[in-house]
Formats: sequence, structure tokens, C-alpha cells
Amino acid sequence: MKKAITLALVGNPNSGKTTIFNAITGARQHVGNWPGVTVEKKEGTVRIADTEVHVVDLPGTYSLTALSLEEIIARNFILEGHADVVIDVIDASNIERNLYLALQVMEMGVKVVLALNMIDVAQGRRIQIDKDRLSQLLGVPVVATNAKKEIGVEELVETAIARALEAPAPSDGRGLIQYGNEVEEELGKIQEKLSASAEDQGGLATRWLAVKLLEGDSELMARVQETSASEAVLVQVEKSRGHLTGIFADTPELILTDMRYGFISGAVKQAVREEATDRVYLSEKIDKVLTNRLLGPVILLAVLYGVYVFTFQGSTPLVGWFEAFFKWLGKVVAANTSPELLQSLIVSGVIDGVGGVLGFVPLIAFMFLAIAFLEDTGYMARIAFMVDRVLRGFGLHGASMLALVVAGGVAGGCAVPGIMATRTMREPKERLVTILVTPLMNCGAKLPVYALLIAAFFPGNKAGMMLLLTLVSWLMVLTAGRAIRSTVLSGPSAPFVLELPPYRIPTLKGLLIHCWDRTWMYIRKAGTIILAVSVVLWAMMKFPALPPDKAQPFDDRLQQVTAEFLATPSVGDIFKSEADLAAFEEFRKTFGERGEGELKVRHPQFYNLARALAADKSGTTRPQTTSPPTGVVLAYKSFSEKRQAIKSEQQAEELRNTIGGRLGVALERITKPLNFDWRTNVALIGGLPAKEVIVSTLGTAYSLGELDPQEAGTLADQLKKEPGWNRLTAFTLLLFVMLYAPCTVTLVVMRRETGSWKWPVFAMAYTLVLAYAAALVVYSVGSFLGIGVS
Repeated sequence: MKKAITLALVGNPNSGKTTIFNAITGARQHVGNWPGVTVEKKEGTVRIADTEVHVVDLPGTYSLTALSLEEIIARNFILEGHADVVIDVIDASNIERNLYLALQVMEMGVKVVLALNMIDVAQGRRIQIDKDRLSQLLGVPVVATNAKKEIGVEELVETAIARALEAPAPSDGRGLIQYGNEVEEELGKIQEKLSASAEDQGGLATRWLAVKLLEGDSELMARVQETSASEAVLVQVEKSRGHLTGIFADTPELILTDMRYGFISGAVKQAVREEATDRVYLSEKIDKVLTNRLLGPVILLAVLYGVYVFTFQGSTPLVGWFEAFFKWLGKVVAANTSPELLQSLIVSGVIDGVGGVLGFVPLIAFMFLAIAFLEDTGYMARIAFMVDRVLRGFGLHGASMLALVVAGGVAGGCAVPGIMATRTMREPKERLVTILVTPLMNCGAKLPVYALLIAAFFPGNKAGMMLLLTLVSWLMVLTAGRAIRSTVLSGPSAPFVLELPPYRIPTLKGLLIHCWDRTWMYIRKAGTIILAVSVVLWAMMKFPALPPDKAQPFDDRLQQVTAEFLATPSVGDIFKSEADLAAFEEFRKTFGERGEGELKVRHPQFYNLARALAADKSGTTRPQTTSPPTGVVLAYKSFSEKRQAIKSEQQAEELRNTIGGRLGVALERITKPLNFDWRTNVALIGGLPAKEVIVSTLGTAYSLGELDPQEAGTLADQLKKEPGWNRLTAFTLLLFVMLYAPCTVTLVVMRRETGSWKWPVFAMAYTLVLAYAAALVVYSVGSFLGIGVS
């Protein structure tokens, strides 16, 4: 007995094929991509008695004519003999349409089992199917299933295993369908020519190959051209096609298709009974509301807003926990790692890099859970249907809508899940153009930059500015989509034909499996390359170090202000030396975290000063009985500010001396027309891995030290005072940040989804050009008209 068999699942989209796959394999499955393409490849392995069953979920398709990528993948997998049995999943409530694919699979000469799925839906529509009669007519086993409730799934697997262990049935060269005397005669002629090179056909059924050649299948034509009898075969094919076209006044493809549907119609009449009824099914009733010309768009906006709220607000607590964990981990590593360079590498290069990727995991999971729900309920198809007419005019696609919304159609999204959401799209060109324009949306990583510049230069109209930036991003997406579709991806648009599946209540198991599969793929693929990229960018912002002759003046100034502070009257009562100053700084780090009583007993002089400084910062009244003299508090505050200013200047000079800083200075020649100086350029370079970094890098570059994006108020005040900064410059930078260079994680995911680095490189190039051109136009026109320059 064979101990391992492979089952391949095929079926029309929305036939419940994946639900059957989940029911068979459960959690014992994994998802990847088919070699060389981005179509999902699902596989799982289970053990039934003493037989190991490997299950492959082939892409959903309506036929095997090799016109689409899904059809090619499914057909080639079957042709190459990878499956012992093919299970064709049929929607029992639409049996006539679904049987066309089943007939094509059976014509290939492979072992087939039919799964009459959603039998409950068929019965609810008063459709009665005699599965035994259908099995007799088609010559294959037929099993009725309700995959959602896992009814009949066990019988289906057992039947497939038994079918796999059967000996191949002898063939007399006749097919399941007899196409009529004229067609059969021409098929015989082609088969005769093929028999001369049977050893070159790779085990393909000769009759099936003859049928496909008569249909003009280009892929099989190319395969035959490589055989020894190719010329004779192809000559006969052309003769036969011409002969049949002359007789029927139609192409052989249409002739064979009509005859297949004729066979299906006859089989359905004998095996299926449907009670005549004028009832409108529930899905049709719902569609009258959800796809209504007036109510439909309103409901769609509400649904999309709900997805946005669920994804980004629902994941916020988990994102916070992830961020807190990596922040804690960074502190632990920093406290236990030396020397300083190694500490910086691990904390800034490794932990921050990996944390930046894994921090998105909760958001990714919530987003995929929402998408899985929309897909499984059937509403995703309605979204594509409703918005297709608008987006089509800009080279996009109805199915692009959700991806763009998730990416930041409502400010605060993320391009990474947006790009991954394009997996629901089947047309390659429309999917690719959606991937390329998705990074132009206002993702959450850009919001700290928006918050900083709007607070600094547009404080009286924050909501209006955010609305304006949202509208501008949509305008840029539509414009870029039209431009790309007219040039790089030119050509006729693929016809947007989709089935509106019946509404269903999804299963929790199915939703969780979909969510986990796609989330784990993100973690595994995006979380590896980004680590190396983060380390490289860390090195660019760290090396080379400031030469000793340039660093010494800063050290001298620090020594001077320290000496001046220690010489201040009354300061000596608390600080005897620089060592006491260092000890006080360490003390302040724990002030407020430990019990005040313990600190007060151990370091009463430090405790009183720290408490007075905290009171001044919060604006509360200092206790006069225990506070140090006011002069000491003021002297320390002045000393601290001077020292911080010197250290910040040193940080800025160190940054300017690094590879990234030097590159920023060099770029001033290009960015001068935009009124960007080297410090802004360095911040933009730092923002390449993640746009949030722009704020902290600006803080360092403008001599304010490293800043948390959420505490950038001081930087906003500084920018308002800086020469050259005004509302026009700020808006120009806002526009540039919106459009330029997808972040590193986005580029990595884009590479994974497109299967080539060509498209991420193109996205990087065109967004930089678009950002520069748009910013240049805005700044030039604004300067000419004197808008926002005062």
C-alpha cells in the first residue's frame, strides 16, 4: 500500500475550495508563493490511518485554458503529475457553471473526485442533486459536502485516498465527450501525428493534447514545437482548424466549448432537479441595498472607515506593548553592553531595526483579519464592483480601493499591509500599478512629521491641513496611476469581470488561519532583510567619527562651563567635584521610580535638589524648609542648559561629519531650489528606513539632541526661529515627505510581491522624481506669489 499520496484541490473562485482545504489540514499547513510568481501556494499534510496525505490548494480558476496566471499554475501542476488525485470542488448551487472546469480536468486523463460543496445552500434553493446518477454520467466518484460545517469532508478524503490507490483505467482513446463526427475525425488525425513522437509528450494524454492543439493553445503549441514530429503535428493542426472553421463558420475553440456545455446541460437535466420559483435569494436582497447607486457608496465609506478603525485602533494596545518591549530591551542591552560603539550597534542598529518591523505585526494581523472577513462574507467583491468605474479612468482597478485605504487613504495607514492586500487582485497590470502607487498614501509613519510641521507653522488650522494633505495624497495616487498605466505599464486594461458570490457567515477557524498565514509570511520575509539594511543605515549615520582636533573644542567648552558651575557660591555644599555631578545625573534617572524615603535617606542633598528641579519644571511650589538655595537651583539649570547646548552642537557636528551628513551637504546643490539645507537633507536620508526617523534626525541636526517624535515641541519652536524656515518651506517639506521614497520595509515587501527588484527600484526612482517636481512647483510658485514666505 502506498504510504504517501498528494491531493490537489481545484475549483471555481467562491466554491468553498479553501474552506475544504482548511477543514482537511487545519493548522498543519503553510503558505508561500509558487516558484517565480506571487500567487499564493497553500500546502498542508495530514495522516489518515497509515497514509500520509499531502494537500495542495491550487489557485481558484474557471477553466484550464492557460489564459491567466492562475490557470497556468493549476494546469501545469496537474500536467506534471504532482497529484495522485485531483479533487474538484463544485458549488452545488451553481453546478452547471462549475462543471465546465471539472470536465476540463477529467479530459486530462487524471484521477478525479468531485466534491459537491455547499450542498446545504443548494437544498435551501430547492435544488436536488442525484449524486449517484451524476457520478455514473461523469464516470468519477461524487461526494456531497458542507465544508463550513465539515460535513462530508472525511468521506471526501477517504474517497480520494481509495481513488489514488486504484489502478489506472485502460483507455481506448475515446474521451468522456464525443464532439461529433467532423471534430472527432480531425482529432483522430492530430492524434495519429502525435503518436509518432509519443515519447516526447512527457506522458500527456494524447487525446487531451489533440483537443488543446485544436483549440489553438499557445503554451502547448510551444511544447510540441520542441518534439521530433513538431512540423507534421502543427501542419495537421492548421489543416484541421481550417477545415472545421469552414464547416461550422466558427473557430474550433467556440465549437468545442459549445459541445462541452451541451454535454454538461444534458448531464444536469438527468441528475439535477430544481423546483421552479420566483423567489429572490437573500444575497440578491442584500445587494439591492449594499450596491444601490445612492446607498451603496455611503455604506462602503462606513465599512471602510470601520476597517480603518478596527485595524489601527484595535491594534494600538498591542503595538504599544511591542514598542514598550523593544524600548525596555534597548535599555537592558544599553545598561549591560560595552563599549559604547557595540552598544550603539546592538541598540540602534539591531533592536531598533527589528523592533521597527515587528512593531507592525499587530497592525498587520488586524488588517488581514478584517480583509479575510470582507473576503469570506463576499463583500470584497462588492467593493471592487462599486468603485471600479471611478478608478478605471486612472489606470487602477476596483479591487485597488481597500489596499489604498489600508495604506493611508484615511491618514494613519501603512503601505506594507496595503501592498499585501493587493493579493486579492487577479489582473497583473492593475495589481502592479496599485502596488507602485500605494506608498504615496499618508501612512502612519508620516504623521509625526506632519504633526511637527503643522504645529510649528499652521497651528490655527490643524484639521484643515490634515484634510488638505489627505486630498493631495489621493490626487497624487490617481495622477501617478494614470501616468504609469499610460507609459511603463501601457496596454489595454484587462476586462474587469468578477463573480458576486453569495453572502456567507465566515467561520472563526477560517478567519484565524488566513490571518496567521499572511501575518507569519510578513514576519518571516520582511523581518530578515530589514535587519541588514538598518545596520547599514546606522553605520552611515555613525561613521566616520569626528576627528580629535574638531572634538577637542567641545570638550574644552564642557570643562569650562563645569568649572564655572562648581565655582558658584553655595554649589560646593552639594557638589565637590565632577564625580559628584556624574553621580547626581545617575541619581536623577531613578528619581521618581524608587521609593522617595529610601532616596532621601541615602542622598538627602541630591534628593532636595532633584525635587526642587522637578517642582520648577512642573510649576508647583517648592517646600522652603528642605529646598536648596534658589541660587543653586538657578545655577544648575543654567549649567544644564549650557552643557546640553554644547553636547547638541557636538552631535550635530558629528552627524555632519558622517557619511550621511556629508551626503546631506553634497545634496544641497540639488535641494537648494526647494530651500532645504544639509540638515533637512540628512533628516530625509534618515527617513529612508522609516519616516518617523525624520523628526529625531532633525532634532539632532538642529542642535537639539535626539528627540522622541511625540515630544517634538522644542524642535517646533526652534524651526520657527531658524532663518529660511517659513510656512512655504514647511509645506514644501510636507509634500516632499508625503511622496518621496517608500520606506525600507515597503520596498522589501514590494520585492516579495512583484518577484523582482526592478519594481521597487522603479518605485524609489519615480517617487523621488515626483516628490522633487511637486515640491519644486509648489515652492517656486509660492515664492513668486509671495505665499507663506513671511
